[in-house]
Amino acid sequence: MNDYQNMPSPAGTRAAVDQRPPNRLPLLLLLLLGIIVLWYLPILLERIAYSRTRGEVQALKEALPGMDLKALSKSFALVYRKIRPSVVHIDTRREAESGDRLGLGAMFRGGGRTVEEGEASGVIVDPSGYLVTSYHAVEDASEINVRLDDGRSFAAEIVGVDPAVDLAVLKINASGLAAAQWGDSDKLEVGEMVWAVGSPYGLDQTITSGIISAKGRHDLGGSTLFQDFLQTDVALNPGNSGGPLVDVNGDVVGINSAIFGRAYQGISFAIPSNLARDIYEKLRKDRKIVRGYFGVYLVPLSAEIARELSLPQEVTGGAVVGYVHPSSPARAAGVRRGDVIVKWDGKPVNNDGELRLMIARSQVGAKVPIVLYRDGKETTIEATVSERRSGE
Repeated sequence: MNDYQNMPSPAGTRAAVDQRPPNRLPLLLLLLLGIIVLWYLPILLERIAYSRTRGEVQALKEALPGMDLKALSKSFALVYRKIRPSVVHIDTRREAESGDRLGLGAMFRGGGRTVEEGEASGVIVDPSGYLVTSYHAVEDASEINVRLDDGRSFAAEIVGVDPAVDLAVLKINASGLAAAQWGDSDKLEVGEMVWAVGSPYGLDQTITSGIISAKGRHDLGGSTLFQDFLQTDVALNPGNSGGPLVDVNGDVVGINSAIFGRAYQGISFAIPSNLARDIYEKLRKDRKIVRGYFGVYLVPLSAEIARELSLPQEVTGGAVVGYVHPSSPARAAGVRRGDVIVKWDGKPVNNDGELRLMIARSQVGAKVPIVLYRDGKETTIEATVSERRSGE
């Protein structure tokens, strides 16, 4: 019993334990580990990122031979080699008023007129010497000189022009010409790659590339009445006008016509090849263009106008008749102001610009069925297309 009496009580034991100094080693180890992690974490992350990048680069190196980018690049070069012999440089000279109101120019130059020089591009479309270019490039020109890719130069005559589309057909007396092939612009899809070849700022045989940004651009302003442009992001500059726009086969799918603004801003326009080819063939055959005439002034169909005219909700495209000319085929057919034309000769009408082109391309004397909405109801009429006269 005495041994039990000499043993310390549990309370005394706890007190003795509580009086020992705390063990801070785990805390110090944890702090040291945190410092090490914070110190080496950026290095570790950098090495991980480097390893990932190195892995991606290695994967690309392994994939590139399979993609055969060299062959792709060569194919683009073949496009240029195919179209290049058909592209020409055009120099023009035209007389213009000097603007010297005091008459001093007449005293020293022998007259009050000056000669303006211009540059453009063109493309040979027939080995017998026919080529196409922009109308504005040769408008009022007194002299036109065509320089071929092989260095030869020839005087050119104007076969015919179409200011409404901004197209001109020229003829040179030369042999050994390489004619470009026409492509089908209707088959082009937005996003497809295209190339332009021409003489921007006089730099012959310059090629630029891009994609088709949009099709069927209308109402862009300017003097071209029957607009149906291809929009691209191909770099065009002064001197490119009249040159070819080609597809991956090196075929002509457009004639470069205009840029947006005074200098290239990533937006350029070309006349679709199907329209250009049709105009070329007509000018070569008849030296003039005969267009259909209907006799209406058209305005765009907006959502507000559609509500005012009580159009069904499913009618989202069409052209609104804003005015009907007296003694016109439209008046004779009974077309009225406020009618919304949705079909022309069996083809749907998406907008007013499209309908203008449909009318213009219609054969003179043809009887054309027209589907339109009047007072919210669909009706079909028939009109006889007449010939469009100058000023109409």
